[in-house]
Amino acid sequence: MELQLLGPFAVLDRGRPVLAGLRRQERCLLAILALEAGRTVPTGRLIDLLWNGEAPAGARSAVHTYIGRLRASLGPGGVHLETRSDGYLLRPDGHVFDTRAFEEGVREAAAAVDDEERVRRYDRALALWRGEPLADVAGEALRDRIGRRLAALRLSAVEERARLLLSLGRHERVAAELPPLAEEHPERERLVADSMVALHRSGRPADALRLYRATCAALRSAFDAEPGRDLRTLYDRVRRDDPALRRPVTPVYVVRVRGEWLPWNTSGDPALEFCNTYAGWGGERRPGSEWLRGYRTLAVWAGHLGLLDDRTATRLLRRAEERPEEAGTVLAAAREFRSALYACLAEEGGGSGGRSFGRVAEVVQEAMRHAVFLRGDDGLGRWSPGPASGLRLPLHAVAQRAADLLADPRRLTVRVCPGRDCGWLFLDAGGRRRWCNMGVCGRAAAEADGRRPPS
Repeated sequence: MELQLLGPFAVLDRGRPVLAGLRRQERCLLAILALEAGRTVPTGRLIDLLWNGEAPAGARSAVHTYIGRLRASLGPGGVHLETRSDGYLLRPDGHVFDTRAFEEGVREAAAAVDDEERVRRYDRALALWRGEPLADVAGEALRDRIGRRLAALRLSAVEERARLLLSLGRHERVAAELPPLAEEHPERERLVADSMVALHRSGRPADALRLYRATCAALRSAFDAEPGRDLRTLYDRVRRDDPALRRPVTPVYVVRVRGEWLPWNTSGDPALEFCNTYAGWGGERRPGSEWLRGYRTLAVWAGHLGLLDDRTATRLLRRAEERPEEAGTVLAAAREFRSALYACLAEEGGGSGGRSFGRVAEVVQEAMRHAVFLRGDDGLGRWSPGPASGLRLPLHAVAQRAADLLADPRRLTVRVCPGRDCGWLFLDAGGRRRWCNMGVCGRAAAEADGRRPPS
């Protein structure tokens, strides 16, 4: 049988509906069990969900009656509902669940290397959404309780697809599809930003500005908050018709790994690579200079630098798709750690005091609490992030490498490239280098001074 939950709830047997005659409450019970297919749902939780914490005295008997009616309607050869201690379980058997097809489709899209293929897979997965999940059997409060994870995963997939489409120059498609969803979710500033960019590139700057103002009003009304700095900056760029905003931004000094743009390896140490960007830190941040755009980028980067093996990175990517809110929290922590680490390493004279070192030390200590001591292929022992780190594993891995550098005399050789648009960190063991090794910063400075560029 086919169970459709991403929209009006339906159970189909060879294309024919099988729930005719059942009450809304009974179909809602089946939908809850279908969302948890293969796992036992305690009767107490079913009662709490069905009556939203206000269950009548005979609720337990009512659930038992509902199960009996569902079994009779589904038939002996259909979906099996099993009684398990104080709960019920829907056996997945060989049935088709659109929720599982959606989650698998999103994972496949995230794992694809080619951008075009990733877009196609996101399209197929998102096409499974036929409307508000369970809108005909569950109220808004219940849908929020049981469907929050799927709704968040959908928004993350929409955001990622929009980013890909914009990078491929398909802004008109984004402008046609994304703004209504951005208005529904003003708290998802990435949705709003991508919508504004797409509208601006499609010759609709006034619509982009209107979307921003509507977002501001919605944030103040619902959350008593203001838009973030990035969204405010984007608004100013649209208002002054920044020419750089009219075309897809191509990162500079990058390498393509598993569909992600990562900075070139230039500094000689993973902790320094983590601090560097596409276009450097100095001066005004250039469009597209941020490489740490999402959790997927963080995990892929850690695998590319050898901090994780490929199997572990793939496992983390799948878990991140299943737990987008947790992945977002880890991403924010990684960005905060990167800023603190950069400030700590850029201190004059190699000093290690101050607030930045303290913030770095907190993450390092957290990483070591989850670390395990393993023997490598070379026969040497080393500390590695343990499985208990969960989605924080890439952050813990780079924190350990940062600790190694901060405890090593090499830390005293860390230099900051003085290029106006750079600021990259690099190791200068010989004490003779001034510029990073990209070969552009020193040349640009010399040409500006009318001197011969360094070789």
